[in-house]
Amino acid sequence: MSTKNWTVEHIPSQQGKTILITGANSGLGLEASKVLSSKGAHVIMTARNLKSGNEAISLIKKKNADAKLDLMHLDLSDFASIHKFSDEFHQKYGQLDVLINNAGVMFPAKRELTKQKFEVQFGTNHLGHFLLTGLLLDVLRSTPNSRIAIQSSGQHKAKMGKPDIYFDDLNFDKEYNKYIAYSQSKLANLLFAYELDRQLKASHIDITVASAHPGYTKTNLVRHTGFFVQAVITNLLAQKVEIGTLPILRAATDPNVKGGDYFGPTKMNEMRGYPELVKSSDKSYDRELAGKLWKVSERLTQVIYNFK
Repeated sequence: MSTKNWTVEHIPSQQGKTILITGANSGLGLEASKVLSSKGAHVIMTARNLKSGNEAISLIKKKNADAKLDLMHLDLSDFASIHKFSDEFHQKYGQLDVLINNAGVMFPAKRELTKQKFEVQFGTNHLGHFLLTGLLLDVLRSTPNSRIAIQSSGQHKAKMGKPDIYFDDLNFDKEYNKYIAYSQSKLANLLFAYELDRQLKASHIDITVASAHPGYTKTNLVRHTGFFVQAVITNLLAQKVEIGTLPILRAATDPNVKGGDYFGPTKMNEMRGYPELVKSSDKSYDRELAGKLWKVSERLTQVIYNFK
């Protein structure tokens, strides 16, 4: 299959597959839900706000009355909510073909904390998904040829974000910068994706882990970027959500995907374009850094991954 101009037309039938998408009530998650349900998948949409989630389902059903959609409550900024979600999921489903870790918080107007007192971007974008994936690993393992697709961002290597994992101050208690905090969370997503892939391969477990970034896409995540960015830069440079969702869709569905693959646009410094294989930052491939983050994440979330 050509890597040029990969579109939804390249997605094979998803009939018989169960796909879970976090943050499915808006933006990239909503678009992914729309596309994958149109391909026949049974899509489990999660949302922190059930009213918004139901509105998203109605929107999809207007165009595709036969869409197989379920809505479940999930607040990734609260470990208790994640555990409750996992319990409910295990009661209802015995199959999970694709887990799409998509939900995210970006550039909050002021410093916020999760229910467990973690900086909201690191706590939600990384720790929340780390815990969720660990709790659902047994269902993924019992589903043949299952896959995990992890949404990152080009911000993981942005110079202005000084991307690193600040182990001495993960929650930015000393000095807060929302851009640096976001970059940390998105670098953490990739370190997690690559380390999870390595551990699964080492244990000969048949789960493919791939990641993606949407480039510069117009979604509601830009609402805290300020008037100039929203009114001028975003309107001029941002691509439509239909295009920005393609990288995570490719990571989730392309039959040729290999564990450790990373997809994103390649035009305009990876801000626009169709999804192709791209390289993430050198730091994201640092095994020692990934191993340290893994141990810290297990301690903070109190979840131990079972690879035996």
